[in-house]
Amino acid sequence: MTPTAAVTSLLGRATAAGLLPGAVASWRVGRNDACGATSGWARLRPHAEPIRSSHWFDLASLTKPLVTATLVLIARRRGLIDLSSPLGDVLPGAGRIGSATILELLTHTSGLPAWLPVPTLTHGDPARVLERLLQVEPVTRPGAAVVYSCVGFLLLGAAVERCMGTDVASAFRTEIAQPLGLADELDFGPDPAARRLVAGAADARWERRLAREFGLAGDAIPDPAPGLPDDGNARFLGGTAGNAGLFGTAAGVLALAGAWLEPGRLLAREEIELATRNHTPGLEQARGLGWQLAASPGCSAGPALGATAFGHTGFTGTSVWVDPTKRAILVLLGNRHHPIPRPVDLHPLRRRFHRLACAASGRS
Repeated sequence: MTPTAAVTSLLGRATAAGLLPGAVASWRVGRNDACGATSGWARLRPHAEPIRSSHWFDLASLTKPLVTATLVLIARRRGLIDLSSPLGDVLPGAGRIGSATILELLTHTSGLPAWLPVPTLTHGDPARVLERLLQVEPVTRPGAAVVYSCVGFLLLGAAVERCMGTDVASAFRTEIAQPLGLADELDFGPDPAARRLVAGAADARWERRLAREFGLAGDAIPDPAPGLPDDGNARFLGGTAGNAGLFGTAAGVLALAGAWLEPGRLLAREEIELATRNHTPGLEQARGLGWQLAASPGCSAGPALGATAFGHTGFTGTSVWVDPTKRAILVLLGNRHHPIPRPVDLHPLRRRFHRLACAASGRS
């Protein structure tokens, strides 16, 4: 069985078992051509629609490395930001979290909590988001632990906007998508009339429940809508944020991630090496700048990828991994939140996909 047939079979079993309604995989290993596989449904309601490789997905937290961390590196190159700068120097008015550095935010070691219901904290006023986030109390001392934090990347998005003088979506289009010729494959706030979008969550029940677990009301969290991300905080901000909001095709993610294997196309070699080395030795996870490294215990990379591989997952059911040694780029996109979120662990599926896809190179 060829790797493409094996991956197609794997996705078929996963969708038949109800892990997620649909999935699209795209990968390239070594000098081989890009391959792809699909299975399942782009939407189940109000009518079933088969999934296609051209469908656009809510990429969720893939936004963190593919957009926000990349823009920070570009801003650094231009002298607009320094990774060693305290957040308070970039965003005046910060409270205790102002002592955390940009580097610590990028590596999830700032001490900020993982998540907060921002619409509730701001009483439904998007204009108060930055002011409120700058006053969030840290849960650990900066640099002491890896606490994966969407809150930190919301603030990094604000820092990018302050330094670049434009919003994250516009900066992404100008600095990343257009130079790489990916404007038709990746974007924020895609027009549902112009793009074939995979359906997401039908409502915000998942995040409203999380808010109640924080002892807060979730009424201010807006319901999802076509072209807006499942992430309620990013949706509250109009669909553009540093932690989530990017949409796109599997081919688009493959192309953008592939630029990380080609110094000079988007980033310089020094910038790629800086972003993909372990900045958190001895801590719970091995973290680069925005990226998780395959050396992290229990991560979704699996044994098929080397310890220097870097990647990320998204809570809608998306993932991307890049292995510089094998010259492998592995993209798996799913819609596990449709029509309601499925709290299912997709790591076993991702690891199996990586093993089957890497068999194309003869080295798994």
